[in-house]
Amino acid sequence: MVSTEAHPSRSFAALSRADLATLVPELLLCGQLIDRSGMAHLIVEFGREGMAQVAIEEWQAASPWYTRRMQKALRYEGDDVVTIFKGLQLDIGAPPQFMDFRFRVDDLHHGEFWLDHCGALMDVEPLGDEYVTAMCHDIEDPTFDATALATNPHAQVRPIHRPPRRPADRHPHCAWTVIIDEGHVPPTMQPHTEQIGRSSAYAVDLSPIDVAGEGRHDYAGPLLSDLRFQDFSQSALVRIAEEVCLQQHLLALGFLIAVRKRVDEDKAVEITRKQLTGIAGVTAQRIRDALGLPDDLEGLATVLTLHPLVSPKQYVDSDVRFDGNRLELRLGRGGLVDHDGGWPTLIDGEHLEPLQALVRGVNPRFTARVVGEDPSGLVVVVDTADGPAPECLEVAITKVSTGAAFAFEDRGIPLPLYVV
Repeated sequence: MVSTEAHPSRSFAALSRADLATLVPELLLCGQLIDRSGMAHLIVEFGREGMAQVAIEEWQAASPWYTRRMQKALRYEGDDVVTIFKGLQLDIGAPPQFMDFRFRVDDLHHGEFWLDHCGALMDVEPLGDEYVTAMCHDIEDPTFDATALATNPHAQVRPIHRPPRRPADRHPHCAWTVIIDEGHVPPTMQPHTEQIGRSSAYAVDLSPIDVAGEGRHDYAGPLLSDLRFQDFSQSALVRIAEEVCLQQHLLALGFLIAVRKRVDEDKAVEITRKQLTGIAGVTAQRIRDALGLPDDLEGLATVLTLHPLVSPKQYVDSDVRFDGNRLELRLGRGGLVDHDGGWPTLIDGEHLEPLQALVRGVNPRFTARVVGEDPSGLVVVVDTADGPAPECLEVAITKVSTGAAFAFEDRGIPLPLYVV
């Protein structure tokens, strides 16, 4: 159990190496589920084609920047396909096992990847071929290239085959080539991508990795068939967890930019708040279950110190205080996230929906109640009601995804992947 005294930087550092290794893939998966939370609301407002365009723009905006951050943090910067593939293994767009990427490296400029299992496809396939095409063609083409752009502007990701699946049970679900060629014309960086590159989220300094202690301190060396997070050091896992939370904030900022192009400010905030509400509840429940936390106030206090809504602490101004009886959360208004206008700015005394979903993801009897609000911040306490509150619609929508109940498995020692 982590300490719940207010501390600006120790939310993840208070966890054991084993708990961090369990938590990191959970955070990656919950990052992917942000789209499951948001897309249903976009379809209502903009239809299938409008939803697809917002998805393109949000991932284009965020993925090049968070990809570069992770490369630098784990010391695997480069300009080859190995670097691209390593980035995919640490990307909220490709959470391990749920999006089961497999890789082959032919040489430093040529490679292939395929998905033995695509959880996103499992979510969308029941909706029909038009939705599958929107995801696997319209969205993937520009966003895969945008992610590769972070490593080499001359990289191109092109399909070998992809859904709609013919025959209906085709495996692997899709397959792609990655080719780096100076003759490839680099994609143009879009204004929304440039805007995210100027954000405080992209520039924030997170916990440095201490090279003392047991375990891997970086991802230098060969590409591995899978990342086994328990092989990393405690300090490296802290940094990875912080970076993955930041990926979620960057994606949410990209989502908000894309939605603002299409509706007025009030409607943009309303849609993004619904997105946050859905993912906040599902993430809280998965963190609780993954770490085996109790569904009492002490368990909630731990979840609050780890939840991406209020992490990493270098980016989000927040304090959690628990004295054994009273649990209090303060959301300050002086953090870097407030400068960017990110997730916590969507919560105020009149709009507690994301916090209610979060606390009820730990226990449906919990309720957040405002005890103070001024320009410096919002303070809430958590009460325990006599009976459970009904699950809110936004959380129920997010749980339609197979990812909401997905279980990770131990795949043993990963193999290094060398040039064929």
